Amino acid sequence: MSRPLTEQEIHNLAMNIVGKDLEAKGYEFIAINSQLKRNPQYVCIDKNNQRYFVIVKATAISDFALTYDVIWMETFKVHARNNNAKVLFAGVGLAHKNDTSQPPFLNEEYLLQYEGLQLLDIELN
Repeated sequence: MSRPLTEQEIHNLAMNIVGKDLEAKGYEFIAINSQLKRNPQYVCIDKNNQRYFVIVKATAISDFALTYDVIWMETFKVHARNNNAKVLFAGVGLAHKNDTSQPPFLNEEYLLQYEGLQLLDIELN
């Protein structure tokens, strides 16, 4: 019997999607945190040993670009600057294939809205 994915399962699915993208782009993983509401989800380095903090946000599919909480992100940017890291944001929209108002279901096809990794300027606004 099929059931809707839990919030943690949706988050894990989004992390898998972003993780594959990071791997394909040549990032090396230093740390991974899949716990809900814990940031960053990934700490990576690129081929030049530049450190990146990657924030993955799983959400419902939208007609608009997937965004983040700007005020919260400003405090996170301070953390990144203090650790000589850059910040990448990855918004991942997920929904049931036949009803976009529903979350994905276990072992069923789903719709995906993923616009890739977004490099955020870590300078204070």
